[in-house]
Amino acid sequence: MNRQELVRLIRERKSYLCIGLDTDMHKIPKHLLSYPDPIFAFNKAIIDATKDLCVAYKINTAFYECQGIRGWESLQRTVDYIPEDIFTIADAKRGDIGNTSTYYAKTFFETYGFDSVTVAPYMGRDSVEPFLAFSQKWAIVLGLTSNAGAQDFQMLRTDDGYLYEKVLKTTAAWGSPENMMFVIGATQADSVAAIRKLVPDHFFLVPGVGAQGGSLKEITMKGRNKDVGLLVNASRAVIYAGNDENFADDARRAALQYQQEMAGYLGE
Repeated sequence: MNRQELVRLIRERKSYLCIGLDTDMHKIPKHLLSYPDPIFAFNKAIIDATKDLCVAYKINTAFYECQGIRGWESLQRTVDYIPEDIFTIADAKRGDIGNTSTYYAKTFFETYGFDSVTVAPYMGRDSVEPFLAFSQKWAIVLGLTSNAGAQDFQMLRTDDGYLYEKVLKTTAAWGSPENMMFVIGATQADSVAAIRKLVPDHFFLVPGVGAQGGSLKEITMKGRNKDVGLLVNASRAVIYAGNDENFADDARRAALQYQQEMAGYLGE
């Protein structure tokens, strides 16, 4: 999916909601455990209930990889089931050098058919560029994350400001707003306005709203640009909104609350 298509989808749906399919076998409703593929059964119900309210689904691959080959099969079924007009994110946080990154990119872009993959930039340019070589695919680079450990390295002071600012400015030059996004945590809202000035045209993937306590209103007011420029992710707050046989209906209600709030901000 290219940028124009993504922006059009956001405008049409009045939504910039990304739903995280971080599907935990220990948290899904117990009645699904008797299904041949409980993870896919859960994901399918969530997708059916929310696909008209969101513009993206994010799959954290760790929840699938830990299941071995069965988990990868569940992941493939899930990606195949997501409607083609919805943006897909492999939250894999890959990042290595040379051919290794190339094959990581081929894994998620060609084998599994994702639109984008999250990338760790710590090893530098040659760990990111291979992800940018695929037409109409996106690298989503870790910028300023929502976890407490972001303080350990990302917030270190350098001669040019914070380390994360150096990462943003440097990596932005490797790609473009057409094929690169940045992960910017909603719990870092105080920094978002300054980050938007550093990279005014790029999309931000924003985790941390919902269960982690980030403010949708604050991140929207400080982070949006002329194309909205935000994909705000909600995982647990949506997919685990209910835990009985009506879990999909509960997930829809939670997603609808986000979508309606977003529609209000887009109308301002």
